[in-house]
Amino acid sequence: MVFKKKNEAFGGNYKLKALKVFASKENLFFNVKKYRRVYDERECRYIYCELSFYNKLFDEHDWESAVRLECINAESEEVLCNLKKELNISKDKNVIFVREGWGTPDAGWWKKGKYKWKAYIDDVEVAETTFYIINNGLVTETENPYFTIEAIRLFESPREGILPAERVFMSKFKHDETRFINIEMELKNLIPDEELFPLELHFNFYNDSGQHKAFVEYLREVIDKRPVIKLDTGYGSQTSDYWYQDRYTLEVIFMDQLVAVVPFEVGDENLEQEGDFNYSTIHGRNLLEKKINEDEAKPTFEEASADLDALIGLSSVKEQLKELASYLQFLKIRKEKGLKEASSFTLHSVFTGNPGTGKTTVANMLGRVYYSLDLLSHGKVHEVGRADLVGEFIGQTAPKVKKAIEKARGGILFIDEAYSLTERGDDKKDFGREVIEVLIKEMSDGAGDIAIICAGYPKEMQRFLNSNPGLTSRLRNIVHFPDYTPKELVAIASYTAEKRGVELGEDSEGLIYKKIVEIYRNRDEQFGNARYINGMIEEAKQNMALRLMKNENIKSLDKKTLSTITNEDIKKVFRSGGKKYVNLPIDETMLNDALTQLHSLVGLDNIKKEVDEMAKLVRYYREIGKDVTRSFSLHSVFKGNPGTGKTTIARLLVQIYKALGILERGHLVEVDRKDLVAGFVGQTAIKTGEVIEKAMGGGLFIDEAYALTRNPNDFGGEAIETLLKKMEDHRGEFMVIVAGYTKEMKLFMEANPGLMSRFDKQFDFKDYTTAQLMEIAKMMFDKEDLKMDEASYQHLTHYINGLLANRHKYFGNARTIRKIVQQAIRNQNLRMAAIGKDHRTEAMIETITMDDVKHFDLMENDRQGGAIGFKTN
Repeated sequence: MVFKKKNEAFGGNYKLKALKVFASKENLFFNVKKYRRVYDERECRYIYCELSFYNKLFDEHDWESAVRLECINAESEEVLCNLKKELNISKDKNVIFVREGWGTPDAGWWKKGKYKWKAYIDDVEVAETTFYIINNGLVTETENPYFTIEAIRLFESPREGILPAERVFMSKFKHDETRFINIEMELKNLIPDEELFPLELHFNFYNDSGQHKAFVEYLREVIDKRPVIKLDTGYGSQTSDYWYQDRYTLEVIFMDQLVAVVPFEVGDENLEQEGDFNYSTIHGRNLLEKKINEDEAKPTFEEASADLDALIGLSSVKEQLKELASYLQFLKIRKEKGLKEASSFTLHSVFTGNPGTGKTTVANMLGRVYYSLDLLSHGKVHEVGRADLVGEFIGQTAPKVKKAIEKARGGILFIDEAYSLTERGDDKKDFGREVIEVLIKEMSDGAGDIAIICAGYPKEMQRFLNSNPGLTSRLRNIVHFPDYTPKELVAIASYTAEKRGVELGEDSEGLIYKKIVEIYRNRDEQFGNARYINGMIEEAKQNMALRLMKNENIKSLDKKTLSTITNEDIKKVFRSGGKKYVNLPIDETMLNDALTQLHSLVGLDNIKKEVDEMAKLVRYYREIGKDVTRSFSLHSVFKGNPGTGKTTIARLLVQIYKALGILERGHLVEVDRKDLVAGFVGQTAIKTGEVIEKAMGGGLFIDEAYALTRNPNDFGGEAIETLLKKMEDHRGEFMVIVAGYTKEMKLFMEANPGLMSRFDKQFDFKDYTTAQLMEIAKMMFDKEDLKMDEASYQHLTHYINGLLANRHKYFGNARTIRKIVQQAIRNQNLRMAAIGKDHRTEAMIETITMDDVKHFDLMENDRQGGAIGFKTN
């Protein structure tokens, strides 16, 4: 049992039963919870503890008690919460449960580390238990970033913890000889060498009728860095009367996910296990990953190439890849003949093209080609995006990238929208460029047996390659995927219908062709190609179902009628105006990352509430089948003084909207008046149109937007008219945020009647209070591993109070604080530099003192309402 007894007497009225940890409030049989002690950061919202004790005055009389539950960071000894509860304990209750938790409604508050829950009854500490937060990734039905199962074996032993010198592995146990049934497991450690993690496994035994026979918890607090983890545990009795004759099932659970199911039998005789033990998940997937392709015969080069030839369209892509594959086959033949090459041929490539042009599909086929030529050991594709590679804090990115590389080893690492790793320019807080460095090192002198493919839009991928000279030299194979022609899209429609078990009726292909030609002529970078067609056929199938369900005698209809999409079903798809956009799935990892960043910002409660409500609505609309891309007004007005977070929020919003599937690309184009307005007649519309084109699929942030209406005689009005037209023509395809001072933005909105109707969301960014500015200052110092002592904290608080009392509308809020913090850090660094190395202590190096901030002081005329500033000695 996972608790520590502090007082064997346990008081006169109670006896401790258990102290357990859980995160889900779901009630299971007998009101138990999903107890466990290891959680990932991404799933942690509230962490609860459950104290239970026996009522020794049961059936005698009622009594009162006070319970206190304390959560502690075990590494820093910081007390996170102290929860008190007064209990009126009834004589009718034999076992008393107290459940309390601590955390936030959204994931992100709990960080990696070791924690403790302590329980007190009437101020006497009676129990404690530990739990862990880790951040190596969520475990799902298909993904386990921690380990793969190499082997599971069962054997018998006479006593708990006393294991036989020679283990005999069994698939069937003799009932009158079996005492303890033990599990031996070998796990391949997938965590990078520098990482450690606590391993918690739950083992449940069930008999043939599904009744719960036994439960075993296994927890090794820190798994070491060995590539293979070995463990054993078991359950039974020292006498041979616990295991009855029956068929049994052992289920292995890790991080609340079923990872293996092991069948075994207890009968009249022992039966040794031959070969690998038969284990699987409930979905029938073999978890033994030593031979990834053992269920799939290795294709020949001709078979792998034939799959590529069978694709619709993509003639230029096929030709280029066939030439590449033929050359690789030629090199293989030369190698078999003993001929040597001066340099090795790189498998790493760049795929450029618009959405739905088959980049991922071709990557899977190319992996089979490489596998057939023995260039890769299995050729499977591991697809990742920015959120899977970039860490939130310093030091997290490189391990994530290395983990992705190791997971893809033997196959292809496919990085979708790779340009997002460099699109933030010189932002030093972004770790996308660290991803590039790790990838370049792998492509230069890594272990090999991997092909890295970077994919994305053509223009963006060219900028991506230009961002680092090392990329162009290592990614020499550039394959461009053109948009499908209308005829090819019709062929894809017919193929897609067949895959969905339906067929297109007479003249339907002609109708589809006519509609697609119209859409094709007006397409842009966001045109979905095959992805668009898939969505169109799926909706047409739904329209067919709705039409047929109106028939009272539907059960009497023949198979052909139940499978034929008519022109009526097709027309209904296009009634919304000729464009159909794909409902993109919610990217939970990206969403949690962006929401965590949003909620970590100081203040801005109105913005946070709005975004949280939108996330809930998106989930609801998806449940009822509503098109989320047309359900929200994305355009917003941000009003407030400098430094109140307008630009920061805009950058986060486009990420959140991308994660929710509302925006396709999720980038932000930041401009002001000079980027939109030209100096000659007719040029402003072109210039503004080009900027908007760049923002399609993402957001356009126009700072100081009121400058467009300041002079009614210039071309600012033309920019606004162009903007309004694009907002109407491309509703749901991009968002526009106009920002500026509150008063000026009010005048801006009144300058053109169309502005008010299209910008129906207006957010006021209020000036920060002294307390909030001090919190921001503290966060800035924390990032530099510095803390203010009491005197410096009080002085800065007084100084900022004075600044706020005399502020004007140009007061910089957080920007002003950043300047103050930077100056204080510089002062502190100069002060440390003047002290001899032998006289500096760690505490001195980490502390901001009065000497570092005393220069910040309101000048005499400030106190009388004059200018604001700070003086220096």
